Amino acid sequence: MDIPFEAWYATIAARRSRRRFDPALPDGTLLERMREVCEQFRPFPGVRAVLVTRAAEDVFKGLAGAYGKVKDAPAFVAFIGRADDPAVQEKVGYLGEGIVLEATSLGLGTCWVGGFFRPEVAAALAGAASGEIIPAVTPLGNPVAAWTAEERLMTGFGRTHRRKPLTALVAGMPEPEWPAWVRQGLTAARLAPSAVNRQPWRFRVAGDSVTVAVDDPRNSYHISKRLDCGIAMLHLEVGAQKAGGKGRWEFLAEPRVARFAVAGTTNPD
Repeated sequence: MDIPFEAWYATIAARRSRRRFDPALPDGTLLERMREVCEQFRPFPGVRAVLVTRAAEDVFKGLAGAYGKVKDAPAFVAFIGRADDPAVQEKVGYLGEGIVLEATSLGLGTCWVGGFFRPEVAAALAGAASGEIIPAVTPLGNPVAAWTAEERLMTGFGRTHRRKPLTALVAGMPEPEWPAWVRQGLTAARLAPSAVNRQPWRFRVAGDSVTVAVDDPRNSYHISKRLDCGIAMLHLEVGAQKAGGKGRWEFLAEPRVARFAVAGTTNPD
């Protein structure tokens, strides 16, 4: 499926992680749409998303880590990829953030969980095949109306939602020379979520491309920084398309992650 960039772009600034849910399943129409998007959004070979509509307590039970405790989620989405793919982490991040933005656009709650869940339980429930891994999952459901104190502390109401300025993240072409698609793409990428808000992505701008790299190859919190960069990649492309820049991704060797190249731009109107 093509990226519904208008709808996803509108959700980028509004998205917040939610950890407390109504234990009842969401409306069937919403679940059907989520199942449809999970089946159809296959941006790269070898990665897929699977919606599991059963209580997710066994996946998250007793595990909190840096995310806070997930409670009463009636469903979850597993993000699955091939273990032998050297780009599996960034591909899963890109894929998963598309699912997260779609859920957000429908009013459903999500929360990236990449280090503190039971992957063997998620794999069994999602039907992962031999040779596949689940680097991350998200709970899915109707979030409770009131934000808990923990949620307020760990998301947009606290310090963790602050973002580094683009001047600290971008090198290459001087900012006054950036095309509109670069400016809008990087603005969107800057708002991407990451583990404990570490924001490990760095960008290098050329005339017709943006290269994504990690700030430091060492991982932390049991989560790949390349997965975080994959999330930022999806944001970058959504923002670029919003400004008329349609391009393709090329995956790169460490410490670089991928390059988004635009051959030409179109009028977004």
